[in-house]
This record gives sequence, C-alpha cells and structure tokens, in this order.
Amino acid sequence: MPVDVRFLTASAIEQHGVEDLKSLLDRDDGFAWVDVPRWAAEADRVLGDILGFHPIAVRACQERNHTPSVHGYPEHVFVVLHSPEVRQAGHVHLLELDQFIGRRYLVTVHGPINPAVPLEAALENTRGVLRRVELGRFRPGSPAELSYAIVSAMVRRERALIGAIAKRIALIEHRVMTDRLRNPEPLLEEMFLVRHELITVRTMAAQSCEVYGRMSALAGVLPDEARPWVDDLVDQFDRVKNVGDGEKEFLVGVIDLYQTRVTTKMTVAMERLAVLAAVTLPVTAIASIVGMNVIVNEQTHVVLLSLVLALMAIISGLLLRWTKRQGWW
Repeated sequence: MPVDVRFLTASAIEQHGVEDLKSLLDRDDGFAWVDVPRWAAEADRVLGDILGFHPIAVRACQERNHTPSVHGYPEHVFVVLHSPEVRQAGHVHLLELDQFIGRRYLVTVHGPINPAVPLEAALENTRGVLRRVELGRFRPGSPAELSYAIVSAMVRRERALIGAIAKRIALIEHRVMTDRLRNPEPLLEEMFLVRHELITVRTMAAQSCEVYGRMSALAGVLPDEARPWVDDLVDQFDRVKNVGDGEKEFLVGVIDLYQTRVTTKMTVAMERLAVLAAVTLPVTAIASIVGMNVIVNEQTHVVLLSLVLALMAIISGLLLRWTKRQGWW
C-alpha cells in the first residue's frame, strides 16, 4: 500500500502525493499527516530522505518491537505503542503503531503484524479518526491533538476488550458456582486462558502509561499546549490498568474457589477410599488365613464357616462405627 499524505487545515483535509511533502512542511496554515499502512521502499525514502528521521528510529519502524518506548529528538518525539487484537482464545496479538509527533507533521507507521491478523484490524484506530476528520466531526489543531485522538481510540479498544473479558469472567463464576465438577479440566483451562488475555491487555496499558509518563517529563520537545493531552493519556492508561488489576484479582479469586472445590472433592474421595480400605483389609486378612488352613478339608465345616463370617461382620461393623465417629462419611 502506498504512503498516504494528507494536509489538515482548520476547515478541510487535503489529499497529496509524496512529492508534495516538502512543500507541505513549509505551509503555516495547517500540518501534514503521513500514514504508512505497510512498510515499503517508498516509506524508507519518505522517513529517511525527505523527513530526515534518525536511522535507528526508521529501523525501529521496520522491525517488530515487543515493548513500547519513547525517544525525544530536537524536532519531534518518536513513540512506539501497542493495541490488543484477540483472534482466538488466549492469544492476544500486538498491533504496533509508531508515531513521529512534530510541530508541523504527524507520521503514523503501522508496524509488522502477524499474517493471521488482517490489515484492517491494524488500521482501525487511524481509519476511525480519519473518518471523523473527513465528516467534519473532529478538527485537530495540531499534530499532538491528532495523535491524542488516535491514542485515545487505542485506549477505548483496550477498555472494550477488558469489558468483554469481564463478561466472560462473570459467566465463568456462574459455572464455577453451579458446576458438579465431573470434568474440571476444560473449565480450568478456559479460566487460565482468560487470565492470560487479561494480563496481556493490562500489561499493554501499564507500559503505555509509563511511556506517556516519560513523554510528559521530556523538556523542550512537546509544545506546552500538548501537555494536557499527554497527562490525560497517562490518566486513561492508568485507569485501564487499574480496571484490569481489579478484574484479575476477581478472576484469581474465582480460580482459587474452583481449585478449592476440586481439592475438597478429591479429599472427600480419598477419605471414602480410606474407609473402604479400612473395612476390607481385616476381612481380606481373615479370609486369606482361614482359606490357607481349610483348603485341604474334604467338606465344608458349617460351624467354623459361620464363626469366620460372623467375625468378619463384627470387625466390619466396628470399623464402620469407628470411621463414622471420625467423620469420614
């Protein structure tokens, strides 16, 4: 896909080609928005040759970064962020968005994505903001404000995902309270997969919060009017992190309850097995001893057999009475 170059003014959004980018940077009636949906040779030329970004930052846009980061340069701030995308249970993909936030431009680069994730999912946040601008519902006055809108969309995505996970946790809790524990493995596996999704989203929010906290501390890089937006993003990410922590603690409590119920059921089963062993062991011993001594007899001794059976019954009854007093059944 080609590099998209747009110029945003107070009243319109203009579509331009890459060859117009240098002249757009000289205009003072708006700012340029350069979006790179997928990395290509043209993107390397635009970021490296035309805009003159640092080679390390350009290389970071080409590679997959597993942690977010922020770097301050004299003319701009380079920030790497991630948003979550769940394609199957327990597997959360990281959708990377790299941004160069300057005073006359905003450059958004969509990092490498997993082949299992469609490109439309990676472009959802920027395309959503673009539609608002095209419809006239949002008129950003600076690159920092446009970046704020895009990142806020990422926060809403994280918040929505945690909300969906919370609904699944509520259903899991109901199943834990009503399950008869005949087949615990599938439910237990589902709980741990949900916890993995929750921890992944919570980690993204916490790391992004640290990144914007660091950005707020960078002196002389961002204009003063951009600091309230940065501080608000810190607050948004922090709130998502806190909500994720609360849901994680609740889910851990549900898992603990389920594991306790399973363990208790196993303990009860072991006690019952112990009762069976205690009752049958003396009976088996008597039968073995008597059997070895009467096997050579030519006929059954009714009196002896009756005494042995009565002794077995008495011992079994006494053992059952003792185990009842012990509370084993």
